[in-house]
Amino acid sequence: MSHESQRTTTTERGRIRVTGFDTSVFEDRDERFDWQQDESTVSRDRLTRAWERFKRNRTALVGLSIIALMLFTTIFARPIVIEGITVQPFSLAPFDPTNSNFAALNEAPTATHPFGTDWSGKDILSRVMYGGRYSLTIGVITVSIALSVGVPLGALAGYYGGWIDEVIMRLVDILYAFPFLVLAIALIAVLGQGFWNMITALVLVVWISYARLLRGEVLSVKENEYVTAAKALGARDRSIIFRHVVPNAMAPVIVQATLGIGTVVLNAAALGFLGLGLEPGSPSGAACSPAVAVA
Repeated sequence: MSHESQRTTTTERGRIRVTGFDTSVFEDRDERFDWQQDESTVSRDRLTRAWERFKRNRTALVGLSIIALMLFTTIFARPIVIEGITVQPFSLAPFDPTNSNFAALNEAPTATHPFGTDWSGKDILSRVMYGGRYSLTIGVITVSIALSVGVPLGALAGYYGGWIDEVIMRLVDILYAFPFLVLAIALIAVLGQGFWNMITALVLVVWISYARLLRGEVLSVKENEYVTAAKALGARDRSIIFRHVVPNAMAPVIVQATLGIGTVVLNAAALGFLGLGLEPGSPSGAACSPAVAVA
């Protein structure tokens, strides 16, 4: 029995082509090798497996229920109108958070006003429900933008090293030298008050933690065998970073991001207490302003 071998050339770097093993020509196959995958063993995607693990954690389900309740309350607190079109017509807040009632100034909690009223007679419960929109929106948007900035910079610094790592990490060290809140105050003093100005100031001081955390993870992940194999097969650096390295280094960053949303909300409240938050008159921006005079 003679075997014919054929040598082919290719211009693709690192590609291996195996010929002469066409399994379709074998009609008589041992039963041991006639294997088919069962339906129960079909691999599921990563999100499905994560959700299955999440559902088995009762503490996580309780936390998710609390977050869902907060989101439901803030979304349906007052009607949502965009460009004159009412997107959400329902209102769970018992009073309009912007209307003053000078006949009920600084009232203690009652059945009518469960949280009492403020110095201008506004219902505090309604202002908390409606102001939660601003707080949650600021937290989610700030962390999302900070991740989009810190993750790529941290990945580049950890993967390439050298002068790229030095430039990015020295910038991070410079920003870390300033206290978080003091730097945010300085940025808002330059940018001015406002919703997007506050988000911009918070993003500029939040992204550094994600960049440093991901850099440390990338330094460890890039030494794994599958990264070396991807390089040997000729994969581009961009593909290796964002398809192999970053997905396997994101676990601690995701945990830090979920905790960071609450931290951003607290810092936004601190800026509002100092009179550097949202514009006066907004339910979230002016709620803590009278406390400045008392303090």
